[in-house]
Amino acid sequence: MRLILLSVMCFLFLNCEDKKTDTKKPPKVVQNTSEEKKVAKKDTVLEPVREFPLLTDDNAMEFFLEYEKHNKENKVRISTHFGDIDILLYDKTKFHRANFIFLTKQGYFDNTQFYRIVNNFIIQGGNTDDPKVKRKRKKIGKYLLPTDTKRGYKHDRGSLSMPSGAIENPYKLASPYQFFIVQSKDGAYHLDGDYTIFGKVIRGMDVVDEIAQQETDNAEWPLHNVYITKVEIIE
Repeated sequence: MRLILLSVMCFLFLNCEDKKTDTKKPPKVVQNTSEEKKVAKKDTVLEPVREFPLLTDDNAMEFFLEYEKHNKENKVRISTHFGDIDILLYDKTKFHRANFIFLTKQGYFDNTQFYRIVNNFIIQGGNTDDPKVKRKRKKIGKYLLPTDTKRGYKHDRGSLSMPSGAIENPYKLASPYQFFIVQSKDGAYHLDGDYTIFGKVIRGMDVVDEIAQQETDNAEWPLHNVYITKVEIIE
């Protein structure tokens, strides 16, 4: 009897061991622990999502046509070490207004310069040798804007206008990254019809006059850099 009981106990014990070491069961899928998830997130590099397309001559007009519908701001402040210049942008020149507002919101004009100064004529800004600004421009895109010269605006003193984009540019397509302000007391009416006037100075012509008096080299570049520290939208 004792022998039979011992045999039964051995059988039960071996049977339990077989169940514990059953290698035919499928492997259990283990979910990432919280620590493992953290590591996985660190290892995953996501490409930043562009908020706007890379602008070109082919898509810029369509982009700004839509952009101006949702971005109605029309006043900006140009800050320099000489003081502030407040600008009113014209609603009638909607593509050029939208372009300037767009570049302002992108921070493009910050740390650019008034790089061309002609006393009793104009001060011209929006360009610089700073590689950081060049990288901003590359990110935004390469494009020109058509002229919009039949809105009744004249190159009066204080007018904000947009220069053409290249020397060999028979249609005088506008360079979107640059602008000039007429400083001459007598205006610059010989420019009418060739360049798009898209705003005017409403405060700070004394600052424009002071910048215009800075000494320049033979290429009309100021001997001491005149930085635009910031351009921002104002009410």
